[in-house]
Amino acid sequence: MPAKPPATSPVASRRLLAIAAATLVVAAAPVTFAYAAPSAGVSPTSVAPGGRVALNVDGCGTRSGRATSTAFSEVRLTPGNAQATNLYGSATVFRDANPGTHRVTFECGGPGGERVTVSLQVASGAARGGTGGSIGSMSPWQVAVGGALAAGALGAGIWVLRRRTAGTGAA
Repeated sequence: MPAKPPATSPVASRRLLAIAAATLVVAAAPVTFAYAAPSAGVSPTSVAPGGRVALNVDGCGTRSGRATSTAFSEVRLTPGNAQATNLYGSATVFRDANPGTHRVTFECGGPGGERVTVSLQVASGAARGGTGGSIGSMSPWQVAVGGALAAGALGAGIWVLRRRTAGTGAA
């Protein structure tokens, strides 16, 4: 005959259940109390000297911070919402910034706070303004031909309108 398993008392069952629950709480504690490290970004990630970039860091848990780089002056970051879950700011890249990769360091709460570092690519050349570089690849001849066509279309439109006006007044 097979042996019967030993009977457990209700007190022993409760103790075993309490030990199992305590083990589960202790095992889950690091996961429960852990927090994600802040994440940061620079937009755009590539910019010409003299251009502007937006700076953003999420997950600081502070109401202030700063961003520093060799590409621009120190920037104080301010909360982007009431809960201060993200901090933001903007910077103008130095006009004489060296082309290449520059580190941007975000510090939560200012100096001594938690740090996050991202990269910013400074492209060679000056920042384009005005037409946004839309005529940068056109030759002077192409610009002249386009201007002549536009002037011709304007002149033809005026001629047609004047001819109509002259024709209706004589009848």
